[in-house]
Amino acid sequence: MKKAHAITGVVSLTALALIAAGCGNNKANTASSKKQQTITWSETSAITTSDVSQATDTVSFQTLMNTQEGVYRLADAGKKTELALAKKVDVSKDGKTYNVTLRDAKWSNGDPITAQDFVYSWRRTVDPKTKSQDAFYFAPVANANDIIAGKKPTSALGIKATDKHHFTITLAQPTAYFKQLLAWPLFYPLDQKVVEKYGKAYATTSEKSVYSGPYKLTGWNGSSDTWTLKKNNQYWDKQNVKLAAVKERVIKDPSTGLNLYNTNKLSEVALSGTIATQQTKNKDRVDRLSSNISRIDLNQNKVAAFKNADIRKDFSLTIDRKALVNNVLKDGSKAALGFIPVGLGTNADTGKDFAKTTQVKSAVSYDLAKAKKLYAKGAKAAGITSLNVNLLADDTDNSKAVAEYIQGALEKLSGVKVTITAIPKAQRLQKQNSGNYDMVVTAWQSVFADPYNFLDVWLSNASYNNSGWKNAEFDKLLDESENKDGNNVAARWSALQKAEKILMNDQGTIPLYQANTLQLVKSNVKGINFNPSGVPYDFKGAYLK
Repeated sequence: MKKAHAITGVVSLTALALIAAGCGNNKANTASSKKQQTITWSETSAITTSDVSQATDTVSFQTLMNTQEGVYRLADAGKKTELALAKKVDVSKDGKTYNVTLRDAKWSNGDPITAQDFVYSWRRTVDPKTKSQDAFYFAPVANANDIIAGKKPTSALGIKATDKHHFTITLAQPTAYFKQLLAWPLFYPLDQKVVEKYGKAYATTSEKSVYSGPYKLTGWNGSSDTWTLKKNNQYWDKQNVKLAAVKERVIKDPSTGLNLYNTNKLSEVALSGTIATQQTKNKDRVDRLSSNISRIDLNQNKVAAFKNADIRKDFSLTIDRKALVNNVLKDGSKAALGFIPVGLGTNADTGKDFAKTTQVKSAVSYDLAKAKKLYAKGAKAAGITSLNVNLLADDTDNSKAVAEYIQGALEKLSGVKVTITAIPKAQRLQKQNSGNYDMVVTAWQSVFADPYNFLDVWLSNASYNNSGWKNAEFDKLLDESENKDGNNVAARWSALQKAEKILMNDQGTIPLYQANTLQLVKSNVKGINFNPSGVPYDFKGAYLK
């Protein structure tokens, strides 16, 4: 994705309920009731931005999904779309025209939310001057690609407002997952007056933004490890928002989180490693297996040896993925079958899972003896006798443990030396996106449940493709899946399968594991909508029982 998620990110944790109300007068009971409807949610990393045009990581997307809103909102674990700011959407028979009717709704500052707010937001995102890394997601919209490439003005984008409550979207071709895109923060509206008021400072702190969703972001200074989602009393559906606030804090140490949970200072905690193993039979256990795939990218643009396919393949063969998930992570995560996670898509005719039927076993196998032979062959072809590389990773306990395991595995190859740089996620993303790395432990989280939402990361011109891997046949297959086979389910599925096999056979990336969050959750936390194939946690319907 372009996506997030992948979407790029690790799934998050939850948290705490304040003390229940006791007896007393009405005023005391009211105050106590409000306290009951405040939870504390913990994250493994901080928000990197609150600008819908600039977000690329899961935590930022999750914040935006809870503080902003679009045409639709996802429900039923991301499987359904429900009307949100729109009260009606009419789609043409050919699937290329969407006529949207907005309900009466307001921004948190009292400004009306209008059709022009959508037009302004979309044009801003695809404008090359904005440098939105996710702008390519607008590809289904008429003229978006030409605008992003600087060939047409933003006014040519296929979205037109006819009045304050109506706008029309015109697509370049039918897109089966377009409704899901409309529920994703990148496609949300913006209050032009507020964006222009703050200019470059827009959305750099919680005060320099305005909100259309169930909550307002407060207490975020642009880099803080704590912030609060406070109920938005201007929200059109505020009567169905039960929580007064969601207090968020970054907790990088699982043992700290467990201690807070056991002392009733957290109502949820995500566990990993030995701590997770000790809690596998806890009655409060909840497993959150997501579509988040962790992987290693090898930067061919910076390390010439990585242009050699044998070196890429032997690096992958040194990694015992089952040992990694069972002995290092110990949190229910699953060894990757490929770049596409299990559960992301099924064949419409056979019902078979994409990942299970498209697996290239050699790309995710462990065979140290074969790896050593391949490395000798690759090193000779590359003209090297030693290889000193740096592995970039996040500074969380999980990420560092994974990096150390990879370091130990790779250094079993003669002449290979690996150093580790573990830094905060925001800094890691910045380095990764600018191509300033040798190797990186990273992850991809889908925005919608479709294999294309993973594979398009590896298009030659994709903004997320910063490792230098390119393949013309891969590009052709993905183009066909979108522009030729959009209405031919079988042909589209076949094209995506072939593309995945090309990526894996050439070891364009090294898949590691499909992430699971092993949580302990207090029984009084209810109504949180978890989406395994997109932005994970929606608090709109959450409450404390």
